Amino acid sequence: MEKLEFSIVIDAPREKVWHTMLDDQTYREWTKAFMPGSYYKGEWREGAKMLFLGPDPETGKEGGMVSRVKAVKPYDCVSVEHLGIVANGQEDTTSDEARKWTPAVERYSLRETPEGTEVFVESDSAEEYKAMFEEMWPRALADLKRLAEAA
Repeated sequence: MEKLEFSIVIDAPREKVWHTMLDDQTYREWTKAFMPGSYYKGEWREGAKMLFLGPDPETGKEGGMVSRVKAVKPYDCVSVEHLGIVANGQEDTTSDEARKWTPAVERYSLRETPEGTEVFVESDSAEEYKAMFEEMWPRALADLKRLAEAA
C-alpha cells in the first residue's frame, strides 16, 4: 500500500466541517466523486463496523467496503480501517479481490487555520488504484468545501 495525502482549507469552523463530512445527508453529497449514490451503514464510534456502500455501476447491486472505525476524536480526527469489500450485496474479507484493498486506512484530521479549517486526508492505496484516487479525492474535497461553506 502507498499512502496518499490530500488537503483543503475550508472557510468554516471545525464543528461545521466535521458534521458536513460525517452527517448522513452531506456525506452522500461529497462522496459522489467516488461513487454516485454513496452512503454508509453504521455509526462513527470507535470499534464500530461500517459499510461504505453504493450501487455497483456494472451490476446495479450494492457494493463497497467493509470497514472498522479505528479512532474518533470529535472535531479533530477520525480514522477507518478497510477490512474487505461488499460485492453483489455480500461481504467479502478473504478473496484475492478483497485483499487488494486491505489493510487500508483512511485518516481525516481537522486543524484550525487563520483561513478556517484544514482537512487533511491520508489514504492507503494499492498502486493500481493510485491514479484513480488522485483524480477523485480533489473533486470530493472540493464538494466537501462547497457544502461546508454554504450558508
